[in-house]
Amino acid sequence: MTNVLVFMTDQQRGSTIDPAHRVRAITPRIDKFRNTGVTFTRAYAPSPHCCPSRASFFTGRYPSEHGVWNNVNVSNALSRGPREHVAFWSQDFAEAGYQLGFSGKWHVSNSQSPEVFGWDELLLHPPMPAAASSKESEHTTARNAEWAELKNSLAPSDASERMPGEIIRPGWPRYVQYGVDEAPFRDDAVTDQAVSFIAERADGERPWMLYVGTLGPHDPYTPPQRFLDMYDPEEITLPASFIDPLDDKPALYRRTRDPFDQLSLEEHRESLRHYLAFCSYEDYLFGRLLDALESSGELENTLVLYVSDHGDYTSEHGLWAKGLPSFDAAYNVPLVIGGANISTRAAGTTCDVPVSLVDLGPTLLEECGVTSRTRPSGFSLSAALRGQALNLPRNELVFQSNGNEAYGIQRIVMTDSWKLVYNMFDDDELYDRVADPDEMTNLLASTPGRSLGTAPSARIPAHLRTTVRDLYERLWRFAKQHEDDIINSYIVTALAHFGPTTTAHTWNVSPPQTPAASEA
Repeated sequence: MTNVLVFMTDQQRGSTIDPAHRVRAITPRIDKFRNTGVTFTRAYAPSPHCCPSRASFFTGRYPSEHGVWNNVNVSNALSRGPREHVAFWSQDFAEAGYQLGFSGKWHVSNSQSPEVFGWDELLLHPPMPAAASSKESEHTTARNAEWAELKNSLAPSDASERMPGEIIRPGWPRYVQYGVDEAPFRDDAVTDQAVSFIAERADGERPWMLYVGTLGPHDPYTPPQRFLDMYDPEEITLPASFIDPLDDKPALYRRTRDPFDQLSLEEHRESLRHYLAFCSYEDYLFGRLLDALESSGELENTLVLYVSDHGDYTSEHGLWAKGLPSFDAAYNVPLVIGGANISTRAAGTTCDVPVSLVDLGPTLLEECGVTSRTRPSGFSLSAALRGQALNLPRNELVFQSNGNEAYGIQRIVMTDSWKLVYNMFDDDELYDRVADPDEMTNLLASTPGRSLGTAPSARIPAHLRTTVRDLYERLWRFAKQHEDDIINSYIVTALAHFGPTTTAHTWNVSPPQTPAASEA
């Protein structure tokens, strides 16, 4: 049976492994690995946030189905973990006889560790919080920890003493966007445990699955110095959209960007240089795992995934990290699948079909011949690994966010030509993905003033009304099929220009069946 190695970074945008992109990292190990695998150039996270995207990866379901919406261990979390009935594909592998090893970041549940879902825990970092007796006590624990962090960071903020990369936030803990760390986030220790796992299972009788979750290149961007030295500061250029004033975008986008405007152009370039260097460090760690596979003799018998949980704005539109701003950089992730099972015809190819993290569980199950006890929402990508055309039964991708601790319900539907952003907290957005790939012009930007006797939908330009309606219809079909609770029809909450009853097609879609207790 085929072994599986998953290497998941944290907050790495897809362009960093694209040789043709201007926001490109130096990644020699991934470049070599790509020659033996399939690179999915349009891979996306279903949510621009760690916990919901990771839960989607491990379950093959969308946030509206598994119930994880934002950080599970903060005081104002919308949920503390997945719903009880939600199954994880790791349980299918465990039942099939696989030995599962987990090293690194979990961030899926505040109370259930990977062990609950079939994994042997090698090194859990960050560690799970102390066990709590109830949801109320989990909330209290998180709140007390946050107050303690604030108390421990008490220090006067003086803008005149701002160090390079520092963003002054009076009354908040110190934040320095970039620096140098020879062992950032303990990613080296996480990799050490994974290397040992591989070595100990050389020529073993049981197939294995190993998950390695690093925290880099998450902010603050603090790679080891030798990787920073790989980049000439003079060659770092900012993305074209950096100059976007965001005047035609939701006000929250500007408020999210404003703290970063404290940084000078040179500091923005240094931030990008440190971020790219951090990606190079992750490439080095990934290479260590490939070397361990080769040394153990298991390289030819192991299916290997390189992926991230979500992207990073990396100064697109003046933004950094991730959040509600709907731009592609926060959603597009690197995805390369190589190693065992890749046909000669597929090796070294790229696939430009839009795919999602929810598709990876079904792909692993098919490639390893493991039967799942539930039907996931994602679809297998195995055809691409055979060098065949990948024809998925969907014509759009839908992204879901209720805000990363700064609440805001947002849904995005994206086709090859268009992206519609339904913002329940502000104006909608529409981007022409062909004519405006940098998402500079919001075609649904509101105009000042009021007009009595006019419906909100009348503000949509006439030549775009059919397009917007079609995109909304796609969104509502998806909402019904994937249990999305955004259908409250009350007058001050039903803010979409076109609602679920716009078309009868919405009602021809059946929502997925909730698994029986015996299945979960």
